[in-house]
Amino acid sequence: MSQRTKCSLERKTKTVIDETLLRRVTVNPESVGDKPIIRGMRISVELILSLLAQGETPETILADYSDLEPDDFSACLAYAHAVIAHNKLDSVHISGQ
Repeated sequence: MSQRTKCSLERKTKTVIDETLLRRVTVNPESVGDKPIIRGMRISVELILSLLAQGETPETILADYSDLEPDDFSACLAYAHAVIAHNKLDSVHISGQ
């Protein structure tokens, strides 16, 4: 397999993974305003990213927010990447629409 083909397959796999992770992120204006939240819970992506930026470990956050799952952290990072990269956010579910 050529390097070009390998890179193309890796990009397609990453896109599928990102879309799967982004499905964990939802927006429900009745819950936390227009902030993206994790799996419909009242836990915002912003909160999780803020805690990680402050040096909290995923393990510590999981202990404090027992409804979270390890993939939720990856979903938050995938969401942040998509926003910064100006990618489509079609996989994010918006309630009430």
